[in-house]
Amino acid sequence: MKRTGILAVAVLLAGGCGSLAYEPWDSRFDVGADTVRDTSTGLTWQRQVPTGRYTWNDAGSYCAGLSLSGAGWRLPTKDELLGIVDERYRPTIAPGPFPDTPSYWFWSSTAFGSSRAWYVNFFIGNTNNNDVGNNNYVRCVR
Repeated sequence: MKRTGILAVAVLLAGGCGSLAYEPWDSRFDVGADTVRDTSTGLTWQRQVPTGRYTWNDAGSYCAGLSLSGAGWRLPTKDELLGIVDERYRPTIAPGPFPDTPSYWFWSSTAFGSSRAWYVNFFIGNTNNNDVGNNNYVRCVR
């Protein structure tokens, strides 16, 4: 009896996910034209990624100067940026709320020593650090 129950659960898990009538981000994100509010964290994200890439300092300045639906934007921490990683997708972020996200490195505000900072790689959803003078993408938060 136990063996049948385990098999039934395995079959359900293997095939059941594709039959959802809604996408999992439907209840987590409030999507606007320019912003996305994460209802689980209360953070509001920039929806579209700017076309250019920035050094770490320039990324922070870009976010501080952003005025989408108000002020208060900043570069997210490494943990905040990891909070929107969704490894079910490539790039590793929900495509509905965050369309056209490049499969590349995105700066976080989290420093790593004096001349390096953490980034999140949205190709595979991992983190690493990079020289602050290198150019990476940015997605701002408030």
